[in-house]
Amino acid sequence: MTTRRHFFQSTAVALLLAAGITTFTCCTTEQSGKVPQSFELVNPNANPETRNLYANLMHLASDAVLFGHQATLDYGYNWHHTELPEGESRSDVKDVTGSFPALYGWDLSYFIHPRHDHDQKQQRFERMLAWSEEGLDRGGVLTFCWHKYHPASSGSFYDTTNVVYRMLPGGDLHDGFRLDLDTAAELFHALSPMPVIFRPWHEHNGDWFWWGRGITTEQEFINLWRFTVEYLRDEKGVNNLLWAFSPDRSRMDIDNFHQDYHYGYPGDDYVDVIGLDNYWDLGHPANDTPPDVQRAHFIRSLQYTVEIANSKGKLAALTETGLEAIPDPDWWTNVILNSLLTNDLTRQISFLKVWRNANFEREQRDHYYAPFPDQISAENFVQFHKHPFVLLEDDLPDLYSPVQEN
Repeated sequence: MTTRRHFFQSTAVALLLAAGITTFTCCTTEQSGKVPQSFELVNPNANPETRNLYANLMHLASDAVLFGHQATLDYGYNWHHTELPEGESRSDVKDVTGSFPALYGWDLSYFIHPRHDHDQKQQRFERMLAWSEEGLDRGGVLTFCWHKYHPASSGSFYDTTNVVYRMLPGGDLHDGFRLDLDTAAELFHALSPMPVIFRPWHEHNGDWFWWGRGITTEQEFINLWRFTVEYLRDEKGVNNLLWAFSPDRSRMDIDNFHQDYHYGYPGDDYVDVIGLDNYWDLGHPANDTPPDVQRAHFIRSLQYTVEIANSKGKLAALTETGLEAIPDPDWWTNVILNSLLTNDLTRQISFLKVWRNANFEREQRDHYYAPFPDQISAENFVQFHKHPFVLLEDDLPDLYSPVQEN
């Protein structure tokens, strides 16, 4: 039988990824002639594995989408990692499909936490490193966001007191910010040479995080993003990051998408992945638009994200998405898959990641975004996984070697 992995390898065209070269030529797919022909990375010293991952994701555009899940090894709806036998791993995604997700979503705040003592931070650091290495060992992909606790109050990231200007060079909180970046760099170095898709300061066009619009200025946000890149890249020598930019769809006018997308955009030299966080068009409770209109807007948001990415020669991704508690039994195929397959542009979304599955026993709420066994959409999720366009971990080609013609 021809597997999905063999199918993608058999259609591959060789990319020459010479050491030290960060501008690459990438061939288009048969489905669309609009995949970018070349690209450059934010880091001119990006290591080979990082360059290869980007090249492979670019190459797979139009042929496949990687499916990801946040915190998938930490806990699930009915279990927690502390309950598992030593050395055993679990994921709600695997419980349903037999495969771990292709993309593992994690958060730096898991171990960069102001209320943890040194031993707690070290324990959590080591656990995060182990989970990350486990996914990489199986051929999966890592992405990290950062719900950074408020730097002044040590309170929640939802504390919207203006603070960004105090974190920038010359500010009274700048040294503390650098120490947190040092800790992040320690993890990234420990994972090297394997790459991480890093998505800091996400949903910045909303007003719910302290780095958000209306709380800090647009220029302060840009300066925050650029300093984060330059410090990790230039001062700490972290050469295994791909940088993902991800505004939130709910604060964008679908008819003015291209302009709204660029609020706070730090520049092409500071972004590798053109991402979008979109819960809004998928049944968000605050969106009273009729479902058929939401679906049309969702498709347009995918298409416009790809248009922006292609115009810049970059990857496009649905960096955070989902429908809480997934009440629609056919949601995975009817809404997500069919939308991705709508046209040659929507097919170029390289990966999508749904949010976490809260543990009901610990949190007492139905806050989950991937199915678990017997959940109403679980059977449909299996069909979603079986579609040749959708890649979970068991379906992945080798993403860390140069793209090879088979």
